Formats: sequence, C-alpha cells, structure tokens
Amino acid sequence: MRFNNFFILILFISLPMCFYSQGKKRAFHQHEIGLFIGGSYYLGDLNPRQHFYMTRPAFGGFYRYAWDYRGALRLGFNWGQIEGDDAQSDNKDQIERNLNFKSNIQEFYGIAEFNFYDYRIGNEKHFFTLFLFAGIAGFHFNPQGNLGGNSWVDLRPLKTEGQSKPYKLWQISIPFGIGIKINVAKNIGLGIEWGPRKTFTDYLDDVSDKYPNLVTNPPNGQIGLLMSNRTKYPWSIIQGYSRGNPYTKDWYFFTGLTINIKIVSKQPCYATGM
Repeated sequence: MRFNNFFILILFISLPMCFYSQGKKRAFHQHEIGLFIGGSYYLGDLNPRQHFYMTRPAFGGFYRYAWDYRGALRLGFNWGQIEGDDAQSDNKDQIERNLNFKSNIQEFYGIAEFNFYDYRIGNEKHFFTLFLFAGIAGFHFNPQGNLGGNSWVDLRPLKTEGQSKPYKLWQISIPFGIGIKINVAKNIGLGIEWGPRKTFTDYLDDVSDKYPNLVTNPPNGQIGLLMSNRTKYPWSIIQGYSRGNPYTKDWYFFTGLTINIKIVSKQPCYATGM
C-alpha cells in the first residue's frame, strides 16, 4: 500500500495551504444533505493488489456543513459489500489455498473536506473544485464463506485459524481520499470521489495468520474444519503453515457519485454570505 503513504503526504502538505487561503474571504456558511451512489471493494489477503476488483454496489447518505469556501465537515453513513475469491486469482498459491468470502460493510463516518478552489453550490463564479478529505469512521463487518451454490456461513464463530479470542466485528477505520465537486443546478451539485479506508484489523476476509493446530487450537466443528482448510493437502501436512499475511492490515474502499443538495436558508443574504 505504498501509494497511500504518498497520498497521505500530499494531504498533509495541502492542509496548511487550504487554511492559509481563507484570510480575507467574506463570512459564509452552507448546509447540505446528500446521497452517495457507487461501489465498494477491498484489498487484503484474497486480493493483495488489484484496485476496483470485484467491486460491488454501495450507497449512503450524509449531511455537510461548509464553514467557508474551502472547508466543510461531513457526517454520514455508507453501506457496501466486499468480496474475495482465490479461485479467480492468477496467483498459483492463492488458487491452491482456495478460500473465498463476502461481507457487508456498514460505516458511520465524520470527515473534514478541503477544497483546492473556492466553491459554493449555486454560485456561478465558484462552481467547481478538486478536494481532499480525511477523518474517522466506525464500521461493522461479518465475513461469510461459501459452502457451495448459494449457501453461505458466518466464518467468525468457526475459529478458522484457531483464534483464542474472536476478532471484533465493530472496528475503527481512517477514511481519506480525493474528489471533484461541480454545480449542476441552482441548489444542486454533483461530486465524484475515491475513498480508501485504512483499517486496524486483518480479518475483513477471515484470513490472517496460519492454519491451526488440530490438537491445541482446532476450528469449531466439521464446518470449521472445512472452511479453514480448502486445499488438497491433509491436515497432517498443512497445519502450522501460512494461511495469510499477518504483517499487513486489510483495506476497504468506497468510490462513486455524490448528489449534494443545498438547504436553502431563510436568513437574509447579508447574514449568511449567501
């Protein structure tokens, strides 16, 4: 994920520039509500490198408060689904491992947005901008594995890696990203954005460490054994070998279109800068 280190560097270099530009601007604020429509995907043990691979539909809603031309706070909720499947990989080791998963993602977030150019919905002069955003989110996930056909089973209770403690299904992530905003009507703007989410868990896909030892920490039940080892190798050979990479954490992403609707103020324009 080296690209994200570069992106974070650009973000923090840009923030002081955005604040510095506010000095002599007229007081202005704006309230908006909006919808997000797009897709979600993930990077992790079952998809280490391919962006936008197995993207699934996603949607959300939000409230935005713009405190001036360059800065805004957004609070919202997103829902999406992430998937991975070793059988669709071109990597021989993954194909041999033969794991798969899907999980719904429900996310509540708060982010700050910083516009590169002055921007206001309904203003003919300030009608377009590039922007960066960053913040914090809480999200819920629950990985499931495919037993065949349309039969899916929750993986966490099965302890597929012999976990002594189950991983938490509610987690914290760091959302950040880049996008554009443009006005399309008097009180309506559109946005396009791409938003990685850095997580602090390696279990979005239920894959992280090693195949468990059947004597000291076996998976739960026959289904647990089946979902833990889906290779052609017997347990006597595979236990103790790497099942995933515990040194990297999983990521999920939301990318798509936002519809931004200005809430018209009843205050006189000289009071709000509108």
